Parts: sequence; C-alpha cells; structure tokens
Amino acid sequence: MGALAAVEPWFARLARAQESGPAPKRESHRGGRVHVVPSTKETVQLGVYDANLAPILTIDSGDVISFPDTWSHFLNEMQPGVTIDTLAKLRVSNPGRGPHSIIGPIAVNKAEPGDVLEVRYQRIRPYEWGAVFNNPGSLGTGLLPQDYAQGQVKYVDLDLRTMKGKFMPNITIPLKPFQGTLGVAPPDGYFPPLSPGVTSSVPPGPHAGNLDLSELSEGSTLYIPVWKPGALIYTGDSHAVQGDGEISLTALETRMKELRIQIILHKQKNLAWPVAETDTHWIVIGLDKDLNAAMTLAARNAIKFLATRARISELDAYALCSVAVSFRVTQVVDIVRGVHALIPKTVFAPSSGAR
Repeated sequence: MGALAAVEPWFARLARAQESGPAPKRESHRGGRVHVVPSTKETVQLGVYDANLAPILTIDSGDVISFPDTWSHFLNEMQPGVTIDTLAKLRVSNPGRGPHSIIGPIAVNKAEPGDVLEVRYQRIRPYEWGAVFNNPGSLGTGLLPQDYAQGQVKYVDLDLRTMKGKFMPNITIPLKPFQGTLGVAPPDGYFPPLSPGVTSSVPPGPHAGNLDLSELSEGSTLYIPVWKPGALIYTGDSHAVQGDGEISLTALETRMKELRIQIILHKQKNLAWPVAETDTHWIVIGLDKDLNAAMTLAARNAIKFLATRARISELDAYALCSVAVSFRVTQVVDIVRGVHALIPKTVFAPSSGAR
C-alpha cells in the first residue's frame, strides 16, 4: 500500500475554521436516525473481521450509532477480579484471533470502495474501573516479554467526576477515554486470511481498525477509506486512557457506558490511509511491522497531506514536517507498529484552507 493518495480540497470544506484561534470550531452536520446497538453474543465477534457475516445493522449517511454497555477484552472477561491466568488461557484457546471483542459488522447504505467514512466521536463515557495487563512472557506479547516472565493484571478505580484513575495511593492518572478499535472491513490481500473472508482484528491497517490512537477521544473525527461494499464498520477495545506506545500490551482497558458516533459518507475520495482530526491537529498515520518503515510511511503521508492541503511544494512540506510536526509512536504491540504525525492547525492562516 503506497503513501497517502488524493488528499483533496474536500478536507478544507470538512474542517474549515469558523473562527480564528488555537481551537477552531468545525462544521456541524445534521444528524439522521439514532440506532442503538447493544453488545450481545449476536453482535460481538471475537478477534476477527468476518466478511461472510450479514450486517447486524444498515445505516444511512448522517445516522448516529449508540453503543451502550460495550464489552471489554475477551468477551467481557476483564471484569474486576479476573486473573492473568484466565486471560492467558483464553488467548491460547483462540489462536490467531487475539483478544479483541468487537461489535459488527454495520453496513452503510451506498458505501463503495473508493469512498470515505467520516466518523465523528460524539460521546465516550467509561465505567468506573479499568485494568492494564501483560501476559506471561512465554506468550511473547508486549514489548518486553523477555524481561517479565510473570504476567499481571492491575485494576484501577476511575473517578469520573475528576476524570482521574487511582493507579496507587500516591499515583493518579488523568483519563482520556477512547475506542482502541474502530474500522471497516480491510482490503483483500492486505493481511493473510485466517480462513476465506476472515482476517484478524489485531493489526491495524488502511482500514483503520486497532489503531490504538489515544487522540481519538470525544469530539475528534476519523476519516477511513472504504474497501468493501457497505464499508462494514466494527468497533471495540474500550480504553479509559493510554500512553503512546502501549508497551505492556494493553491500555487501561474498560467498558463504555456509551459510545456514540455519527457516520457521514463521502463519495469517491480515494483516500489510501486513515486520517484523524481534532480541534487542534490533523493526524496522519504510518503502519508497518518495522517501526522504521512505519515512521517513513507516516512522514511521506504527512508530506503529501501538507503539500495538497496547504498548496505548497513537497520539498517545503518536508521542511515543515521537520520544524512543526511531531511524530509519535502510537503502539508497538499489535503485530503492525504505528507512528502518527501531529500537524498543528495553528501554523496555518485561516485563509489557507488548511484548517
């Protein structure tokens, strides 16, 4: 999959500033119907995108989806009190599928390959607990399995009034809830299939999926290329907070009391990789099993994005990336490693169209 393709001026219309300043307001979009999708054994899949399944729901562009009481990793087995041995056994008993319980597929009317889904995160509300864990070293997961033979689950109480988690009596963590996984059915041939039409949900890719991008919190937007008819949306892997890198294996895993997203379909925009947006930044992604290759792809994607959006030469965009864009390691634990480029909107004048 090549570098970011066809970043067209339509982005300017989607995110044009309505006022100057460091946090410009983005355009509103009239909402359609609200669909409620509970997490049940009929709506949740364990660790796979399955193109053979009939959609659990079909929506129109502009519709809103509410996901109440989302499940945590391993089909909700990460409730307080569950041990690492239980989690490790579940992982071993599901080879290739990984730990992600994901809701889907949800089809979007008239979505076709070449289109783009705009996903607006309207509400992300977690429960009052979270857990972070590393598997036993023998399973070879996380960044440092050779250093820590013993697995651990550490539970953390969440104070949703102050939005802080109590990691230890003298250590608190500011919370920033987000979904680790939200994506569409991946393109054919990008990942080796587990069986015909079935691919693992663990590695992220051009379909987004398990990006583990902590910037995708409430109020943010994710633009995802469509690869299959109907797009086929999946989401899961609810997080209370995560540091860039996610090195032990997990974020602070939790359940959501409600995740609410709005889906807007853009026809034939030919985007090659996901792009995210917050009030303050554009965020461009690079993914590869090799972290250096992921960094290279993120840089090339950021250069092409800037050259098109700001109407400057790629050589100038290369220089601008070096002085104004921050490149961060998203995660290193999901087979495919991620780097994301944070492009601040404040470097552009409102008249440039790059906001």
